[in-house]
Amino acid sequence: MSAPGVLSFTQQGWEQVLAKVKRALVYLDAACAESLHWGCGSTRLLEAVGGPECHLREFEPAAVGGGAKQPKAVFVLSCLLKGRTVETLRDIICRSHFQYCVVVTAVNHAVHLTANHVPAAAAAELEGQQPVFEQLEEKLCEWMGNMNYTAEVLHVPLLLAPVAPHLALTPAFASLFPLLPQDVHLLNSARPDKRRLGSLSEVDATALTPELFLQIRCLVSGLSSLCEHFGVREECFAVGSLSRIIAADLANYAPAKNRRKTATGRASVVFVDRTLDLTGATGHHGDNLVEKIISVLPQLPGHTNDVMVNMVELTALQNEEKSQSMVAPGCLAQPKDAAAKALWEALLSTKHKEAVMEVRRHLVEAASRENLPIKMSMGRVTPGQLLSYIHLFKNNLKALVSHCGLLQLGLATVQTLKHPQTAKWDNFLAFERLLLQSIGESTMSVVLNQLLPMMKPLNQRTDNDYSPEELLILLIYIYSVGGEFTVDKDLGEAEEKVKKALAQVFCEESELSPLLQKITGPFSVLSHILSTGVCHPVGCTDVFVEAPTSAQSRLTLSFTEHIREPAAIARLHLPSVRLSPEAGLPTALLDSAPKFKDILPNLTFWWHRPGIFRPYTKG
Repeated sequence: MSAPGVLSFTQQGWEQVLAKVKRALVYLDAACAESLHWGCGSTRLLEAVGGPECHLREFEPAAVGGGAKQPKAVFVLSCLLKGRTVETLRDIICRSHFQYCVVVTAVNHAVHLTANHVPAAAAAELEGQQPVFEQLEEKLCEWMGNMNYTAEVLHVPLLLAPVAPHLALTPAFASLFPLLPQDVHLLNSARPDKRRLGSLSEVDATALTPELFLQIRCLVSGLSSLCEHFGVREECFAVGSLSRIIAADLANYAPAKNRRKTATGRASVVFVDRTLDLTGATGHHGDNLVEKIISVLPQLPGHTNDVMVNMVELTALQNEEKSQSMVAPGCLAQPKDAAAKALWEALLSTKHKEAVMEVRRHLVEAASRENLPIKMSMGRVTPGQLLSYIHLFKNNLKALVSHCGLLQLGLATVQTLKHPQTAKWDNFLAFERLLLQSIGESTMSVVLNQLLPMMKPLNQRTDNDYSPEELLILLIYIYSVGGEFTVDKDLGEAEEKVKKALAQVFCEESELSPLLQKITGPFSVLSHILSTGVCHPVGCTDVFVEAPTSAQSRLTLSFTEHIREPAAIARLHLPSVRLSPEAGLPTALLDSAPKFKDILPNLTFWWHRPGIFRPYTKG
């Protein structure tokens, strides 16, 4: 994946948007805001809008409309212009005084034809035309109250959030998760008996729900635009059930077929289901500072890949909890600060110790350039030492503004090093190493029995003990690294003990975290216990079983039935677990897939890790 290519792909897309926003109210959804956040920065958008007032608003049903002095609006959306999105557009426009509306969608018009059930043959005849966009333009004028007003609907591929030169994320698809074995039963419920699926290997695009298929087609549309930007003819490879479907859809996507006819370059695109690397996502063996920062600092609201940095240390306020809400938080993304970007890229690729020293070096150099009275100290870098360097900028407004991005990364480092969860990191690592040793020498039942003493209810836990969420992480890790094992009487008894201990831990929680609420669901036994105070011993081992009527039934899991399927737990937990930026390719991958050695030099884009690749031909 070319570093300049990824960044220019994102920036070129935003330049098309910025050309439309002068003196306009700009409504952004969360995924597009995140792409802007990493690619250009919100200040670039504000500069393009012009004017003394802030004209940025979140795209949501309750969004404030435009006043009489705000005749122009630009909506930047990552999703299909269909259903609830169109209803929200209508509601905002109808309560405003707009005379000129521009709607930018990150989804290609060809996907809108698919979403509107236009047959492939009819869609091919409409090449060069955009009837769905044209119909929406008429609706926009109707909602504005005058058919002579101006409306535009256009496609701009705002797919990526370029986090680093060789790392780009797709925030609009953060919730896209690989299929699990129990999903086959859900898919079969909508199929006749003669066409029932036997396993995940039989699932193809035609077997998916319409919603999931359209989400995949939206992703494929964006990837095709990326390949067009690179000028390459891609060859797709896949590992995993959902990756196989995505790769096949990209290989057979009609606009991609036309694009390949004129492409001069070549590239290999590898898709891998992220459930195939649960060990890497839940383990604590990554010695990387960024991994720890993302793990322990609170998530930036509305974002999937950035955190909030407490900036009170650079103000005259006391560093108390009530003060933190008075000062806007800092973040990791610094697209317009060259020095901060250089530090961020160094943090991504170096080990923890070297990264902390790199933060100190950048702070010292910045303070020296500003002639601040810095006192050098050698030896081990401490949070207090870094904070003393940061405080030098506190009373120098010019220096503070010039190095604001660097100071945000410095404070993120300090807050991570001082965070109680960071001290717990070594405890996790020690236990995981013990598990690896035990799994190699003992049965799974012995390993589970080692975990039992660590399952402590709230009234028995100390700061060094594991919370319910952390116990789930350890369970995912155990079953992920365990591989194939024999199910016998001892294992069954050990698993029953684990289930009962977990049920006890959950029942004695004073308040469930959002994650645990997702897992238990609003109709679970546990929810009944917490709301009524009545606990029935028979139901304690089934606290994870949710009533079929729950709206979240597809995303919840029965721990009693699926204790040996860590991916089921991870489906709910993976958005908040760690992704190690320094994680390399496992040796087993190269050994089992010789083809990979050939395609590695041309590797353009890939989903996660490891396995045997299956090529997809265009056709």
